[in-house]
Amino acid sequence: MIDTPAMVASWWSRARLGIFVHWTPASVPGWAPPHVPAEELPAAGRRAPLGWTPYAEWYENALRFPGSPVAAHHRATYGTRPYTDFGRDFEDGLAGWDPAAWARAFREAGAGYAVLVTKHHDGFCLWPSETGNPHRAGWHTTRDVVGEFADAVRAEGLRFGVYYSGGLDWTFDDRPIGTAADMFSAVPRGSYPAYAGAQLRELIRRYRPDILWNDIAWPASAGEIRSLVDFYRFTVPHGVVNDRLLPYAPHWRGLTLPGARALYNWWDRRTVAQGEGFVPRTPPVFDFRTPEYARYEGSDPYEITRGVDHSFGYNRNSGPDAFIDRPTLTSLVRDTAADGGNVLLNVGPRGEDATIPDEQLLRLEWLAEEAGALTPDGPIPG
Repeated sequence: MIDTPAMVASWWSRARLGIFVHWTPASVPGWAPPHVPAEELPAAGRRAPLGWTPYAEWYENALRFPGSPVAAHHRATYGTRPYTDFGRDFEDGLAGWDPAAWARAFREAGAGYAVLVTKHHDGFCLWPSETGNPHRAGWHTTRDVVGEFADAVRAEGLRFGVYYSGGLDWTFDDRPIGTAADMFSAVPRGSYPAYAGAQLRELIRRYRPDILWNDIAWPASAGEIRSLVDFYRFTVPHGVVNDRLLPYAPHWRGLTLPGARALYNWWDRRTVAQGEGFVPRTPPVFDFRTPEYARYEGSDPYEITRGVDHSFGYNRNSGPDAFIDRPTLTSLVRDTAADGGNVLLNVGPRGEDATIPDEQLLRLEWLAEEAGALTPDGPIPG
């Protein structure tokens, strides 16, 4: 049974623009191959499209495919250095981090909220979690990055959101993920559902985020999702929940079988939006939809999410042509606002020095210069 979403909170509907921040140990190497449309990857002989993804935050997964561009780049640049070493580099890079400057740039761009990736698929936590990782001790920052980020954006009058990768954690299941079928079959079981539930409740209690932004799926049942969301709504009555709390389905384990894998991947390709991007499947509980690099044709509240280039995490391999141009960016924000939706525009800071690259800051500056003309009602509320 799918619940009909209530009317989304008015503050969220008025915001029109949010800023997403993907910032992980993968931001240290900060490298992915150039963008190739997903539908062209199988034709190029690549049966594992996610191993060739332009999403730089998937670096650790791409390393598991010996023939991938990332694996070749890593061998040439880092030799046999393990991915886990980048966690220390990331921690060192925090010495020069200025969260107040980030928050000021987001507010000047006209954003009404900012969402921080607190744990991506590599399992690295941007806060010293009280819920210890049983497979990779110390795989977190010693500095409370989440708390400092929340304080900085709220000081600028923005709402604060947490992203959490509930569906994947490669410290619990590190199988190579090449396709959508591989991805859902890799949703961890065992001790992971309790771990993820404890961490997300910890984030809710500790930071009271205005937005709860899960990714991929949730490793537990629809009933447990409703319990989690009830806890969130009790703790943060004005909060909103995205549409990626998809409950675990036992048949996902069967997607490792060749026939089931092929059928699921065929079905998944049919769900991809026309042109680029995709729209997640509808979960039992949600407040707004999150089309990714895609338009949304439905009637629910929605938020288009995308990077300023073809990645969410920082990709030093992105050339000038990979970045969204000024007319396209301004029309995206203006047209989406006119349609009643929001844009969640991502920036991917560097991992080595905790700075937002100039080509990304330039896009925020464009929005700041045109903020007064980008919504049907005038300036984007801050």
